[in-house]
Amino acid sequence: MSNVFSSNFKNRNRDHFASIVRVALSDDIITDDERKFINRLAILLEIEPAEADEIILNPDSHQINPPASELKRLERLYDLSRIVVADDIADKAEIKLLIKLTIALGFPIEEANSIVEKSIKLVQSGADEDDFILSLK
Repeated sequence: MSNVFSSNFKNRNRDHFASIVRVALSDDIITDDERKFINRLAILLEIEPAEADEIILNPDSHQINPPASELKRLERLYDLSRIVVADDIADKAEIKLLIKLTIALGFPIEEANSIVEKSIKLVQSGADEDDFILSLK
């Protein structure tokens, strides 16, 4: 049974990764900063480099699985926010991409900037996932 779980987990990670790549490609180019972010995300999602390159070349080969619940959206936002601040540098390009991803996750466009700002502050202050979610509900 653990193989089924691992397989489903890996598929979900690949689909999530492909969705993020789609957002990065929304302006038809992946900048160097976006590429660094995507490469770091691939490592954290346990996607092999060759497979990540394949997904980047053809992100439409994977399903779009936007989170259906607010809790799942907040969990993904927490993970993405942690990635952005993982190297202690939340630069403008990463924040811009996080705003795009926040909108892609289904958060209101008009609130995306403030949600991202609060998300980054929460993660930088050491908030765990539960505190993060409670603070953004």
